[in-house]
Formats: sequence, C-alpha cells, structure tokens
Amino acid sequence: MDLGRLRTLREFADRGSVTAAARALHCTPSAVSQQLRALQGEVGLPLTEPAGRGLRLTDAGRALVARADEVLAALERAESELDTYRSAPRGRVRVAIFQSAGLMLLPGLLTRVAGYEGLEIDVRDVDMTPPEVPGLVADYDVVVAHRDEHAPEFDAGRLDVVPLLREPLDVALPAGHRLANRRRVELPELADERWISVDFGFPVDDVLRSLTVRTGVRPVVVQRINDFRITERLVAAGHGIALLPRYTMDTRRGSGLIGRPLAGIRAARLVEVVCRTGALQRPAVAQVIEELRAEVAQLTGS
Repeated sequence: MDLGRLRTLREFADRGSVTAAARALHCTPSAVSQQLRALQGEVGLPLTEPAGRGLRLTDAGRALVARADEVLAALERAESELDTYRSAPRGRVRVAIFQSAGLMLLPGLLTRVAGYEGLEIDVRDVDMTPPEVPGLVADYDVVVAHRDEHAPEFDAGRLDVVPLLREPLDVALPAGHRLANRRRVELPELADERWISVDFGFPVDDVLRSLTVRTGVRPVVVQRINDFRITERLVAAGHGIALLPRYTMDTRRGSGLIGRPLAGIRAARLVEVVCRTGALQRPAVAQVIEELRAEVAQLTGS
C-alpha cells in the first residue's frame, strides 16, 4: 500500500473531515478525496461511507487506520534512527589493515572507539600489496594501506585517500654490529651485508629495490619474511640486516636490535586510509579515520 495514501487516511481519521485533512496536508479537498478513493481501490474494500454532508470511516477503514498508525510510527522510528546515523558516529565499520600498522595503531584505535556508544569496528589484518587495495575497498569501509613514497598514488578519481603517516624505514642491525655505534649508516657501507626483505611487490621491498636504482648498490637478499616480528628476531640473532619501519621496530633495551637511519637517502613508506568515494560522508567512517589520525599523532608526537 502507498504510504502517502495511508497518511491521508490517518489525517482524515484524526481530523474528521476531508476539508480539515486537506488543510493539514497542504493540499485541496479533491486531492484528499482522490487519495482515499485510490486507497480503497488498492485494498478492494470501502474505507469511507456517507454521513450527512460528509464522510465517515467504515469498520474496515477504522481497522486500517489502526494498522496505518503502526506502519507510520515504525517508519518514523526508522527515519529517526537513520538521522542519528547521519549526524552521529553509530554503526559497524569494517576495517582492513596491514599487519605492522595493526601492531602500531590497532590497540589504541580500539580503546578510542570503545568510548563511542553505538560505534563498533570489525577489523581484519590483511597482507596487502598496493595493487590489491582497490579490490579490498569493495569489501571494507576503511582500508589502511601502505606504499613506497616513490610509488604511484592510489586512484583519487575512484577512491578517497586520507594520508596518515610517512614512516621512515631504518636499517635494523644486531646490537653487536660493526656499524651499531654510528648515528647514521651509508648504504655503500652495507654493500656486503646479507639482507632480509619481504615478498616481491610489498612496499618495503619496493623501497629496497628503489635504493638499488638510486645508489647502484644491489642488496643481497637471503630471506623473504613478511612478518616483521620474525625479521626482528632473525636480525637480532645475526642472520642478516633489514629495512624496518621506525615506529614499529622493537629497539627497546634487551631486544638485541638497533635501528639506524640511512644517510643521505629518503627511505620511507606512506601509510594511508583508502575508501570508496563518498564513504567519508558516513559519520561512523569519518570518526574511525579521525581516531586513526589521533593515534598516529600520539605515536609520532606531532
């Protein structure tokens, strides 16, 4: 049944006449009469009957008015609830995040989001390369992605991209390494080292290969490990050196690991939020991204 016709029936029932209903609906009495006749045609029953110079509801009309009240009240509740989604961060937000960003940002993000009543996030850690990001955007509201800062940008024509962090990549050395006491390390000094990298196509390997092009020093990669925590332990045990992200590398006392910047070279990955165009209009999505940015600011002291 047409909702507009149900509203007309309810106004007629509440106000007692076609003329009064027309005033309430800001239309003509003939338009109200037409709506009532059309509704009678829909249900196949007479809903009104003559009463003196006017109309009154039939038993079927009164029964339908009662149900119309329920239907329209439910619709009003639904519209009211949707209004809260339009104006407040409520609902479930699906988040895909690569592992080392999850290690760096996820504990704090979950704590922040827990402070919002009605806002939930459903997080999956995904081992993603930049070409896989557009496909992930089809399944997730927010994708926390990474790429070499010299790599092509994500397609801003089809995606919304929010920068989160430029994270320098430092050389991870074992504590007893010959260069461990240096403040910075020259890449040529590492020409004979054994490197632990990640799978082809992942940003850290992209950075390592771009350094090769820019310096002429070709690193000797002996292992490819995507889990940075495993790489840290391998470096600490002396099985090679690695490029690792500065803010997630464990260089605490006793870790056996030391991080040193590369001298004269900008080596970094960009961490960005990528989502479908228009997704930022959802208050819940916008709030999750804002909390990610707040977590990054706390982490970096910026």
